[in-house]
Amino acid sequence: MRNVKLVVAYDGSEFSGWQVQPQAATIQGTLASALERLTGEKVLPQGSGRTDAGVHALAQVASFRTASPIPLDHLVPALNHILPPSIRVLEAEEVPLEFHARKSARAKTYRYRMYRASLCPPFLARYVWHYPFPLNEPALEQAAQEVVGEHDFASFAAVDPELHSEEGNRSSLRRIFHSSWTRTADELVYTVQANGFLHHMVRNLVGTLVLVGKGTLQPEDVIPILEKRNRSAAGATAPAKGLYLVRVEY
Repeated sequence: MRNVKLVVAYDGSEFSGWQVQPQAATIQGTLASALERLTGEKVLPQGSGRTDAGVHALAQVASFRTASPIPLDHLVPALNHILPPSIRVLEAEEVPLEFHARKSARAKTYRYRMYRASLCPPFLARYVWHYPFPLNEPALEQAAQEVVGEHDFASFAAVDPELHSEEGNRSSLRRIFHSSWTRTADELVYTVQANGFLHHMVRNLVGTLVLVGKGTLQPEDVIPILEKRNRSAAGATAPAKGLYLVRVEY
C-alpha cells in the first residue's frame, strides 16, 4: 500500500466546492473518478481543506492510499489527460503512511483579489471581486493587522454548524501568522496565513475589512467584533470568485 500526496490547481468557477456531493460536480469527486479510471480502485482523496463553491486553488494538497503500481511520473500526465482542463495535478510524491493532507497540515495561505478599476476586463471577471468604489486603503491595512495572533474567530465563521470549519475542527480558535493588503496596479490583494480556517472565514474577514475601508467601521472595531463571537457582528461574506488557496505547509 502506498500513500500518495498530490498538489492540485483548479478553477473553482464551475464546481460546487471541494467536498464530494451527490448530483453535483466537485473537485474531490472529479479527482476520485479520474483515479478510479486509472487504478480501478474506489479512493476518495482527502484535501487539506474544503474550499467552497467558486473558490480557486493554486496549490491544494490531497492524499490517498493505493495498491496501484503505476509509477508517479506516469500518474501525473495520466490524470491530467482524464481530468477537465479546469483541474491540473501539478505534482505527485509518495509520502509516509501516516501523512494526511488535512490532519498533517501546519499552515495554509489564502489570497483574495479585488479589482479596483472602474471597468473589469471580461477575462478577469470570474477571478476577482470587482469593487471600484472608494476605499481607505491604509485603514484596510491597519485593520488587517488587528487579527494577527490567536483569537476565537466565531464571528467570522459560517453560521451552519455542519460547515463551521473547513478542517473538521469544531473549535473556532485559530492563530493567524500573517494578514496584509498589497496594491498591484489595479488590484488590491489580501493575503492571510493561519494554522487553520473556519468555513467562510477569509471571505467574512474581507467583507468586514471592506467596511473599515468604507468608513462604516474603524480599524479598532475589529477586536470587539472578535470578542462578540457572533456572526451578525461582522460584515457580509465577500464573493467566492476572488479567493485562492495558494499554499499548504507541513
